[in-house]
Amino acid sequence: MIRFLLCIMLLLVHTPAARGENTKDQLKGVKQEIKAKKQLISKTRKVEAVVSTELVKINQSLEQKKADLGKLDRDLRGVESSLDRTGEDIQRTTEEANRKKQEITGRLVSLYKAGEFGVLRMFFSAESFPSMAENIRYMRSIVENDKKIFVEYNQKLEELRRLKTDLERDAVKKERIKQGIALKKQEIENEKNKKATYLAKVRQDRTGYEKSLKELQANASRLQSMLNRLEALSRQKQATRQVKPGSKYKPGPELPPVPDRGFSSQKGRMSLPVRGEVIETFGKHKHPEFNSYTYSKGLSISAENGMQIKSIYEGNVIFADYFKGYGNMIIVDHGGGYFSLYAHASRLLKKVGSEVAKNEAVATVGDSDSTKGSHLYFEIRHKGSPVDPAGWVR
Repeated sequence: MIRFLLCIMLLLVHTPAARGENTKDQLKGVKQEIKAKKQLISKTRKVEAVVSTELVKINQSLEQKKADLGKLDRDLRGVESSLDRTGEDIQRTTEEANRKKQEITGRLVSLYKAGEFGVLRMFFSAESFPSMAENIRYMRSIVENDKKIFVEYNQKLEELRRLKTDLERDAVKKERIKQGIALKKQEIENEKNKKATYLAKVRQDRTGYEKSLKELQANASRLQSMLNRLEALSRQKQATRQVKPGSKYKPGPELPPVPDRGFSSQKGRMSLPVRGEVIETFGKHKHPEFNSYTYSKGLSISAENGMQIKSIYEGNVIFADYFKGYGNMIIVDHGGGYFSLYAHASRLLKKVGSEVAKNEAVATVGDSDSTKGSHLYFEIRHKGSPVDPAGWVR
């Protein structure tokens, strides 16, 4: 606890009044971040409700598509049965037509063998003219009847062929529709899975935001307590200065400020503490989905676990320990009110009080208390206030 208070007080400024002002600013920033987190939680709840409603609609649509598919399956089975019956009718009619054709062919063959005189003999063999006329009518009736039957069967065959073609076309159409419905069903299933996955993510995000909000509120409470203590300390020191002459109390000498070792002269010339991809820059960031903002007071640099983290400049280590929310963290005092902070380390290589040189390894990259995997969170502060590292390192 003593080390924690020392870290906080060193990170602020060197006079009680200034420390109070910087702590108020820091508290204000935390309150703004709390407000942003509350907005994120509210928006995630709204998104969750919308996605849940869409899932209900998707499920309803899916059930309707299943019903449509069942109806099409029944229609298709009916068409297939009709096709089977039509095939049987065509086969039976074809056999009847072939038999009739054979009968007609046999009769024509008989007439051919008899020759034209044979036909004449049939006519003139009649004992009387009325009998001959009756023979002629009989022959004509037979020919006309055979012709009629043959034509009717040909027409029926043609009709059955046309019907079969129509039914086959309908069957193809039904199969195509069936495939389309099956495809639509798969699309709906995919959409359903996607929405369900998204809903799970939204709920997970909301849970994370709520947890983060509680932590921020706890930090705000601790900062408020710190502010109260600093203000009380300021009043106590003010009262000490007003001790009447002759009092036995003699205040000790004030400690001189830490001298500037030239940190400010290195602006823009120092190297990043670790090689990697900057995944979050300094300042305000808009959430990609919920149209809210968060604020980063430093840089987040993605790097492999175990890579060396190097101090950007020479100085004294004033903090080297675990700090909730930042994991293993080390802070270096560079003089002149300048500090650098390195968080989420897997291992700390220096202890409090250690002297470090420029580009000397002070820790190794890790993911302690990290929600972004293996990376380094890096800050530069001047008199307690964070500054954008982009203008200082290259």
